[in-house]
Amino acid sequence: MRPQSMLFTIYGEYVRHYGSEIWVGSLTGLMGEFGLTEQAVRAAISRMLRQGWLESRKVGNRSYYSMSPRGKRRLNEAAARIYKQETDTWDGKWCIASYNIPEKERSIRDQLRKELAWLGFGMLTTSTWISPNDLTDKVRDIVESRGISRYVEIFRADHVAWSEPAQLVQKCWNIDEINAAYAEFIEEYRPSYERLVTMTEQEEAVPDGYCFVEKTKLVHQYRKFLFIDPDFPEELLPDVWLGKEADQLFQNYYDMLHPGASRFFEQVYEPSPDALPVRDREHA
Repeated sequence: MRPQSMLFTIYGEYVRHYGSEIWVGSLTGLMGEFGLTEQAVRAAISRMLRQGWLESRKVGNRSYYSMSPRGKRRLNEAAARIYKQETDTWDGKWCIASYNIPEKERSIRDQLRKELAWLGFGMLTTSTWISPNDLTDKVRDIVESRGISRYVEIFRADHVAWSEPAQLVQKCWNIDEINAAYAEFIEEYRPSYERLVTMTEQEEAVPDGYCFVEKTKLVHQYRKFLFIDPDFPEELLPDVWLGKEADQLFQNYYDMLHPGASRFFEQVYEPSPDALPVRDREHA
């Protein structure tokens, strides 16, 4: 479990609903629930500061950390996909990003590829990426923020020939790999969910600390699907697709763990003295 990745989960699942800022002591306490040392947490915080994901400030002799505007955008995008609602009928159009970035700017080119993959694009050719979802504005923001608009073109277009839409999906995404990942998730978390259901039905006490650890691990694990599953429209799903079953399991287990996990977080969380009292605990 990488400390930096877990920090993203902690901020995305909890801190952003409580003013988006947290004392470093609270952070190390929460991360310690997963066996992460204070030294490892502080090192991860330093990396995220250098990478522009976090911002810091001092209040008295205490350090408080919040997500930067860039970090908040990433967390909001992730939340919108994790807690997704049913999508509208697919309009049959593809979002296409094509680029020709020179070798001397290879690092920017590599970063753009990572950003496109994160958004859910599939690689049609080395420099042409496609998505069945309208991600035009998100690509525009990425391109403009990096100052590379002279190298990139974005299209919303119909596919005329030759492959069928489902064949395009097979070409650009590893469907078998995604399905296997969902099968693994279901196999890992269904027994835990069923045990919790049994405990609840028998009115057994479930410690808040247990709920916090289990819910955070659940979200942390499910968040990985953002990197491999672009959230295909219904029309493009294969006949055998475990994504829906995994999503329902995630939602059911999450709902059962959420109240206790929130109570535990609130016990450890310490806001800054000048923090606003109103807390937004609803998902974005």
